[in-house]
Amino acid sequence: EEEEEVVPLKKEKTHFTVRLTEMKATDKVKLIKEVKNFVPGVNLVQAKKLVESLPQEIKANASKEEAEKIKAALEAAGGTTQQEVKMRMMGMAMHVIRTDGFLALYNGLSASLCRQMTYSLTRFGIYETAKSYLGQGKQGPPPFYQKVLVAAVGGLTGGFIGTPADMVNVRMQNDMKQPPAQRRNYSHALDGMYRVFREEGLKKLFSGASVAASRGAFVTVGQLSCYDQAKQLVLATGLLSDNIFTHFLSSFIAGICATFLCQPLDVVKTRLMNSHGEYQGVIHCAMETAKLGPLAFYKGFVPAAVRLVPQTVLTFIFLEQLRKYFGIKVTT
Repeated sequence: EEEEEVVPLKKEKTHFTVRLTEMKATDKVKLIKEVKNFVPGVNLVQAKKLVESLPQEIKANASKEEAEKIKAALEAAGGTTQQEVKMRMMGMAMHVIRTDGFLALYNGLSASLCRQMTYSLTRFGIYETAKSYLGQGKQGPPPFYQKVLVAAVGGLTGGFIGTPADMVNVRMQNDMKQPPAQRRNYSHALDGMYRVFREEGLKKLFSGASVAASRGAFVTVGQLSCYDQAKQLVLATGLLSDNIFTHFLSSFIAGICATFLCQPLDVVKTRLMNSHGEYQGVIHCAMETAKLGPLAFYKGFVPAAVRLVPQTVLTFIFLEQLRKYFGIKVTT
């Protein structure tokens, strides 16, 4: 029976992240040499900067054997390390279900809904209103570059307004990865925002607002302007009419575009929101992430697409049905 319980855990695909958290001043030179050995493409000067601005991620996505080797070498050189176990998407989902139950997969739902009611309402309202204004007195829809500009403005505004709810959403979802003693345990979105305001101040509520606003601009360009343009091009072929399949195809393309555009900013935003003061700002966080290689900005692309593409498809299918129901005509 014991063997049957262990087998599923062994099948879970896990990878490890090694972080250097502390060091003794007397061991600084030895640590710099070890960091240079384990961080690819880093010279001694860059390794020195890493060691002087702890905590730092030394190696991500390492196997268990590699992580243990790096950990042992850094600790032998006088450093204090932290090893994090990270699972693939399905492995993490099964782990959460086993330890906290199925409903734990929906942690952060209230914050996500709160974010949509602030962020999405703002960006859709600005985009649709401005697009209608630009299209007045014209035979066809506005050109693509105007749609992109209007979407960017709407996304920037919505992203800033939705930052507090977004931050609480990230923290509530991240709670499942933490040991029980380190969890924040927000009851819901409003409780989370109130506690952040009371315990960390108003400024912390808007931590990462510049990244969130930039991300809002990119995802709105990817979703709204790309959806309108994809729909326009599909209808121009004459092969399809303005029906639900056209809406599905156009929104699917828009979802892929939005994921590709906003994933780098999502990575930086998540790092900032979960940080404990190790980053000096957005640019510093982006530079630290870049040291891990260009693919570090697209870490989690598949789970992001799995979340954003269906959301985009459903959003626009429902939007088109509501337009049809209320008799709202859109020039395409």
